[in-house]
Amino acid sequence: MTICTPMENSTDLEGQEVLPFSQTLVRHSLELTRAETNTLQVNVGLKCNLSCRHCHYGAGPARQELMTRETMDQVIEFSRRVRPEIIDITGGAPELNPDLEYLIEKTAPLTSRIMLRTNLVAISDDAFLSLFKKHGVVVVASFPSTNANQADAQRGSGVFDKSVEMLKKLNQAGYGMPGTGLELNLISNPSGAFLPVTQVQAEKNFKRVLAAKIGISFNQLLTFANVPLGKYYSWLESSGNLKAYLKRLTDAFNPCTIDGLMCRTLLSISWDGFVYDCDFNQAAQLHMGSTKQHISELHHWPNPGSPVVTADHCYACTAGAGFS
Repeated sequence: MTICTPMENSTDLEGQEVLPFSQTLVRHSLELTRAETNTLQVNVGLKCNLSCRHCHYGAGPARQELMTRETMDQVIEFSRRVRPEIIDITGGAPELNPDLEYLIEKTAPLTSRIMLRTNLVAISDDAFLSLFKKHGVVVVASFPSTNANQADAQRGSGVFDKSVEMLKKLNQAGYGMPGTGLELNLISNPSGAFLPVTQVQAEKNFKRVLAAKIGISFNQLLTFANVPLGKYYSWLESSGNLKAYLKRLTDAFNPCTIDGLMCRTLLSISWDGFVYDCDFNQAAQLHMGSTKQHISELHHWPNPGSPVVTADHCYACTAGAGFS
């Protein structure tokens, strides 16, 4: 990933109101359009065993939305036609969908890279580890902080220790260890209403602390700004941080992140099978092409050059080094 330095921020020169994201693009003579799509992201449900403060969905134990086997079959059929380079399985907690194994078994032969995003504590038994290892699933694990108090404040009491325990099990299975080819990546999100430190700096710190204090090894750390949607938006609002956080995001707008945004090469499928430009637009119910379309109705990748639907939450993806 090319790390760009923010150029001109998106507030106007008089320091008045922050511009809508669409106007910021115009001001920088930019368009956000699709490139060649190569990644199919599949959200298999909003049910989760955690209720994290930073969640842009509002996923949690009370949510009952889960992708059905019928919808999975439609996703599998689409994958068979387009042969994604990457299949990215997410949630909620994907492990809580009883048909997760079925989806992985069917889609793994159709792609060269299959990823699963986990909160770590939802990997409830060794059967999941065996499944992931069998298909070389890339494990992308949420691990917001090396500080137990900060992590538990964001995700719930005791979650840090449970996450560490699972990271050790993943290492024992070969994940994140040199020479195994089993990839373990961590994702860190800030615990409050601020932007993350640089990815290079954070990764060095995480690797040093986790190796020295806990004996954990991993491949790569990804640092992302929290997206002001769902539960995180509600927390910002209730804590009085909303206005300042939105200003912070817009001030950090970086025009050179646009080319590398994941929405340009990714197609996101909701638990009920509808199509979006990205996971965040899915949370905001902004359908691809501003038209509600089901995966069963889509027969090919979106056309390159077609516009990506945007809204002000897109500032989170273009702040600093951005989402890539």
